[in-house]
Amino acid sequence: MRLRNLKNKEKIINNSPYIVNDYTNYRSRFSELFGNDNPIYVEIGMGKGKFIVENALKYKNINFIGIEKYDNVVARALLCLPEDIPNLKIIRVDAYLIDEVFDKEIDRIYLNFSDPWPKVRHNKRRLTSKIFLDKYDKIFKNTKNIYLRTDNEGLYAYSIESLSSKGYILYDITFDLHRDFDNLITTEYEDKFILKGDKIYALKARK
Repeated sequence: MRLRNLKNKEKIINNSPYIVNDYTNYRSRFSELFGNDNPIYVEIGMGKGKFIVENALKYKNINFIGIEKYDNVVARALLCLPEDIPNLKIIRVDAYLIDEVFDKEIDRIYLNFSDPWPKVRHNKRRLTSKIFLDKYDKIFKNTKNIYLRTDNEGLYAYSIESLSSKGYILYDITFDLHRDFDNLITTEYEDKFILKGDKIYALKARK
């Protein structure tokens, strides 16, 4: 569903302490931005921010960065944020440029309900395509960790194949996340799927 355009979105974004506009200046040294050496977790495609905000509030010894390319979505997320979450930052950027934003400093990537790009000719745009997995290799600090959730069975099957081909070990694989695991922090989309009775596919990958 298309969000109604916010007329003052630029003002909201430009005045927010959460936004990192000069992110290229922090490449390979985002720890300096946070002022500590805590692990850095990134959510690619953060949407309205429910998942990453709740994680940042719960896990104060971890730094969280939300990636989102749509200004309208970012602005709406900012309107809902509490005033001060010191371990949270947001970057407006296309995921394709992620290896130009970070360099060997990320500990975990979350891919929550990414666009499945169902047509075969668009498979390179999927966030678990080999193109993106090669980019992620450049930004991980040490061990590579990817956590994925999706409602799309096709994307899930594709991701299992793609991650395995790149040497990832898969675990906590489930075809019904909320049947198999409890007390999970959810996304906005996820809450809607749960209410509809849809199954959520999930996995964790490590290399």
